Amino acid sequence: MSETTAISVPRPRTAVANAPQRLTTARGAALYIGALLGPGLLLLPGLAAAEAGPASLLAWAGLLGLSALFAVVFTALGRAFPSAGGVIGYVAAGLGARQGLAAGWSFLAGVIAGAPVVCLIGAGYLTELTGGGRTGQAVIAAALLLTVLALAAGGMRTSATAQLLMVSLLIVVVIVAVAGSAASAHAANWTPFAPHGWLAVGHAATTLMLSFVGWEAVAPLTAQFADPARQLPRVVGITLAVTSVLYLGLAVVTIAVLGTGGGSMAPLADLLRRAIGPAGTAAGAVAAIVLTLGAVNAYVNGAAAMTGRLLTGGEADGRRHRPPGRLLLLAAIAGTGLPLIALYGVGLVSPVSLVAIPTTLFLTVYLGSMLAAARVLRGLARLAAIPATGATAIMLAYCGWALAVPVAIIAAVTVTGSIRRSR
Repeated sequence: MSETTAISVPRPRTAVANAPQRLTTARGAALYIGALLGPGLLLLPGLAAAEAGPASLLAWAGLLGLSALFAVVFTALGRAFPSAGGVIGYVAAGLGARQGLAAGWSFLAGVIAGAPVVCLIGAGYLTELTGGGRTGQAVIAAALLLTVLALAAGGMRTSATAQLLMVSLLIVVVIVAVAGSAASAHAANWTPFAPHGWLAVGHAATTLMLSFVGWEAVAPLTAQFADPARQLPRVVGITLAVTSVLYLGLAVVTIAVLGTGGGSMAPLADLLRRAIGPAGTAAGAVAAIVLTLGAVNAYVNGAAAMTGRLLTGGEADGRRHRPPGRLLLLAAIAGTGLPLIALYGVGLVSPVSLVAIPTTLFLTVYLGSMLAAARVLRGLARLAAIPATGATAIMLAYCGWALAVPVAIIAAVTVTGSIRRSR
């Protein structure tokens, strides 16, 4: 056990890493909500509606229930392994050091694959305002990606306050879109309820999972509450309530107002346009660009620290990550993101395909975390980990071809470990 819990890797969330030493209930809830909400909310409700129709609401409801299980499990992991450094330590504690490293590399790959998706989301809202179509969107997305990589290379970091302000912006935008566009709902958009069959609900759930990643990032915050036993249940309850209202409200209105048209790259812009007129498109574009730059910057800076640790095989030698680790990460994001954006621009990949890769990687990390939790935790947390493991495994089964990515990562970590042992 001592071998695994010594691994320490910072979380790829700047807002979490910069949290104060003693969290109030309100501040803790804000950070937890901030870890769960992100730019994906600007796109994913529309994709889910296009995949499963009104039946996608079942996927939302199921994932909200699963999110509650994740909250219980990751909170317990954070309290049991306060110095474990996130998912690598959690998985290593239950499944072994090699599996912990595989989880870390999978999470890092998810960040790398997710960066171009976030940039495409922001670009989609901007092209709603300026025009340019798919090609224009790809060009803008590439420019956004290069901009945030340049900022990261220069050492710019997103503060916790800035992150919370961006989350507040997203919440306001969603509330305005939902409340303002609800009057444009059409009853006909609810029929047929499951136009693509009931199995499509599972596909919608895997797409939406990207909106529920975040509990692993805030789990280590448990040690920063003055009275965790009293504060944590309140914080988790507030977080679940706020995210549930926002997610379900936006999902319902997306279907009721946009119907099958909700599958565009900028569904929230469509809702805002109906809510406040032409200015809604501009408001959506501004919000999307701010969220894109902030979110990708936070992920890149946090992941840079993780890269340094992973390049040393997870050895916690007390030294800060070396600059080459950051440069390698930035090169990996550019080398992966720009080709993916180009493929989208020429119509060879769809938004669903792009979302599938990071979603599958994060699901793999969550599966490892839930399996580990079922082995090392006791009581309510273990009871929550068991069904969460099953639900995560079922969603992974829907990922299809994208499963090849985490399988390749696990195989590479296994081979590398074997080579090191043979020396």
